[in-house]
Amino acid sequence: MARSSPTPEEELADAYGKYADAIFRHCYFRVFDRERGKELMQETFMRAWTYVADGKKKKVENMRAFLYRIANNLIVDEVRKKKELSLDELQKGGWDPGYDGLADMQKKVEQNKIFSLLHKVPRDYREVLVMRYIDGLTPAEIAEILGESPNAVSVRLHRGIKQLHALMGGGH
Repeated sequence: MARSSPTPEEELADAYGKYADAIFRHCYFRVFDRERGKELMQETFMRAWTYVADGKKKKVENMRAFLYRIANNLIVDEVRKKKELSLDELQKGGWDPGYDGLADMQKKVEQNKIFSLLHKVPRDYREVLVMRYIDGLTPAEIAEILGESPNAVSVRLHRGIKQLHALMGGGH
């Protein structure tokens, strides 16, 4: 007997298992609040569930990109509601990016320097840098999430890396 294709609800349940941690990290590295990151991740899946459960809407072709788009929209709403804090203020308040398992202290110091400099990069560059190098998304996936061309995303990535490099003292 031929196996029928999974229902949208089954696809979403499978996507939760595959992407919930990544969506959480995506949210967390934008709001720098673990609990709020969890809430945004849960809200992302709730909105996706509402969308797919309403069978009248268009089928989701790329579930991963669809989830990141919902998460991004929630993050934009969140940022509009709340003033951004500097990384230094967050660290004074006890924020820890969660890299305690690393044995190499030099690498940890370098990562902290990059995180702190990342906050100085303009938001549009920072957004694609985080999606690419922290979330592990491809430029094509980022383009789909942001509703931009892959070329525009690649240009933003290149310019963002150039700015980070300059901030790290690497010149132009």
